[in-house]
Amino acid sequence: MMKMRLWILATLCLAMTVFAASPEKPKLVNWLDYTEALEKAKDSKKLIFVDLYADWCIPCRIMDANTYSDPTVASILNTRFVSAKLDVDSQDTITCDGKRKTVQRCYFDVWKLSVLPAFVLIAPKGLSIMTIKDSFTAEEMKYLLYQILEKEKEWISK
Repeated sequence: MMKMRLWILATLCLAMTVFAASPEKPKLVNWLDYTEALEKAKDSKKLIFVDLYADWCIPCRIMDANTYSDPTVASILNTRFVSAKLDVDSQDTITCDGKRKTVQRCYFDVWKLSVLPAFVLIAPKGLSIMTIKDSFTAEEMKYLLYQILEKEKEWISK
């Protein structure tokens, strides 16, 4: 009987270790509220990088844990862009391409998106430049951001 209890206790301890939540990595990207990001971009003349996510989106969570926690990705987003996060399920009203709509309507109607993760690149004047639909590793995100920065001067004036 004692061996059985020890075995059960050992099994429970092992299960708790395996299923325990791993510690959350610190958030390195300075994510702003979307409206605040629009204002800051006008003043700083930087492109806005908008990460679109949903709480139920597993690839979005993986990107938060692995891609946005990469120091180089975070540094590029913090220094060369104004970064914002938007919950696609939100019914908050924002201005997207000059139209006042809910985040959800901007996602579907204005940005023509239907999958997550997704990103929108917005000019300092508030107009969308491009949308991107995919999940990225840190290395892929660095490459994407460097590609965007090569066109930055052209897009800043939009």
